[in-house]
Amino acid sequence: MNEHLNNQTNEQYFNEYSIQEPQIKQRPPKRSRGKKALAVFAAVTVMAACSVCGYLGGVYANGKAQENGNSANLNNSSNNSNVVYMSNNTSPVNSEGGDELSISEIAAMAADSVVEIVVQSASDTGYIGQTILTGAGSGVILTQSGYIITNNHVVEGADSINVRLRNGEEYEAKLIGTDSKSDIAVIKIDAENLTAAVVGDSSLLQVGELAVAIGNPLGELGGTVTDGIISALDREITIDGVNMTLLQTNAAINPGNSGGGLFNGRGELIGIVNAKSSGTDIEGLGFAIPINDAMSVFDDLIEYGYVSGRVDVGMEMLEISDTATAYMYRVSQLGVYVYSVESGSYAQSAGLKAGDYILSVDGKEISSLADFNSAIDAHSVGEQVEISVLRGKTVHDFTITLTEYVPNAHSSSV
Repeated sequence: MNEHLNNQTNEQYFNEYSIQEPQIKQRPPKRSRGKKALAVFAAVTVMAACSVCGYLGGVYANGKAQENGNSANLNNSSNNSNVVYMSNNTSPVNSEGGDELSISEIAAMAADSVVEIVVQSASDTGYIGQTILTGAGSGVILTQSGYIITNNHVVEGADSINVRLRNGEEYEAKLIGTDSKSDIAVIKIDAENLTAAVVGDSSLLQVGELAVAIGNPLGELGGTVTDGIISALDREITIDGVNMTLLQTNAAINPGNSGGGLFNGRGELIGIVNAKSSGTDIEGLGFAIPINDAMSVFDDLIEYGYVSGRVDVGMEMLEISDTATAYMYRVSQLGVYVYSVESGSYAQSAGLKAGDYILSVDGKEISSLADFNSAIDAHSVGEQVEISVLRGKTVHDFTITLTEYVPNAHSSSV
C-alpha cells in the first residue's frame, strides 16, 4: 500500500482532455511518477486537443506510392512488419522534382486510415453514485492487421475503447500499451486488410512545407481536413511537467484532433497531433509529435507494453503552483512535493516520505515538475541521484538508485 499525501479531491476523467481549464469544477495539480508524467507550456498556454475528437489520418496506399516513383519498404521488425515506410525519396516535397500532391489527393488517400476513438470511464461521484463519462479522440491505423497509434491522453483511464472506421464499421479496441511521457498509446482492433498510413521521415522536414491534418474535431466532424505549413521544427514545450520536442503547424487543430496524424505533401505521416495553443488572440499554433519519435515508442509498446529503458524514481510527484492548491493540500510553499512513495522502492528504503518538499536534485534547484523530470531524465537505469528535501524545518539528503519503469500490467483488455 503506497503512503500518500493527503488529498481532498479526486482526479476526474473529463469529457474534454485539455490542459486548459477542463469542464469540471476542480482539477488537481500536476502529478508525475518520476519520468512518467505529461504536461504543457511554451511561450503560450498549450492545451491537449484530444478529448472530444480526433485529428488526422492515414496516408499513402502502396499503389499510389509506387506511382510517384517511391518504393514502399517494410520494416524488418517482427513487431511492426506490416508498417509501410516511405524511405527512398529524400528530397523535400517542395523541390523542383515536384512530387507534391494536391490537398484533395492527400485527403482522399489518408481518409481511410483515420479513425474515430470513443472512450468511456466510470466516475464515482460519491452520494450521487457512479457516472459514466465519455470522451473522444482520433487515431491512425499503422498496420493492415489493426494496430492503431493515438495519444496517451485520449485513452488514459478509459474502461472501454471503441473505434469507428471511415466506412462506419465499429470495433471494440484492446489497449496494447501507453506511455504518458511521450503521450503515445497503441490500441488494437480485430480486423484485417485495413488501410494503413505510410510512415514518413520527420527528420527530413523543412519549415514551410505543406502540412495537412485530417480528423474529427469536436467529436462530431469526422473526416475534417485542414491545411497549413510546418511552422517550426524542434519546438520545446512543457506539458504536465514533461519537456517535449514537437513540430509546430498552423493547420487548424481543435479539441478532438488529438491522436490523429499530420501529413506532408506526399501524403506521408510525419506527426501525431497532441496539442494546440489556446487563449485570447492566439491562432494557428498546433503541435504534433514527430513520427520518428512516435514510432520508436510504438515499437516498444507492441513488444513490451511499455517503453523500455525509462528510469523510475519510485515516487509520484505533485506540483503545487498556486496558493489555492497549496491551501487545499495544507502545505505552505509552492513547488514540488512527494505525493506517494512506492512500497519496496529504493526511495522508500532511502527514507523519503509523502509530503517531502523537493529542494534539489544533484545540486540543481527544483522549482517545477519539469525541473524535476529533466533532472531525473538526465540519468540512466542503475545510476544514482542525490535528492535534497525539506521535511518540517529540517533539510534531508537522500541517495536513490534509479530502476527501470515497468508498469504493473504490460497490456490489458478494456
